[in-house]
Amino acid sequence: MNRRFFLCLLGYALLTMILGPLWYLAIFKDTYHTFAIYNRAEPMIPLGFLSMWIQGAVLAWMFPRWLDRSAPYASGLRFALLMGVFMFTLTAFAAAAKTEVNGLPAFLGLQAVFHIVQFVATGLIFGWVHRHPAPAAG
Repeated sequence: MNRRFFLCLLGYALLTMILGPLWYLAIFKDTYHTFAIYNRAEPMIPLGFLSMWIQGAVLAWMFPRWLDRSAPYASGLRFALLMGVFMFTLTAFAAAAKTEVNGLPAFLGLQAVFHIVQFVATGLIFGWVHRHPAPAAG
């Protein structure tokens, strides 16, 4: 693994560790409570953080295979769009398919906005990390 991998991993994990708790446990806590989809009285924060580190590692490993070095920010945003749609289907559609959700359209809309914010920022972070060509081996 190289420095860029760790910077992308760190960028994704820190972004998500800040955005996730703010979104779900502070800003929209009462709204998510009304959806009645999350029924754990106290969330298992360490397990959530572990999932963010694993997601970040997978994304950081995948991104260079997708990267167009002549357009790192555009590559980051295209990659993030794809991964954001994938993650949205897991956190919104699959969850709603398995669990009764009060106010399903609002839940899906709020999840969509969360993933747009999360993955636009992720794409920009990944593009920034890869903005310069890798140094020549020598």
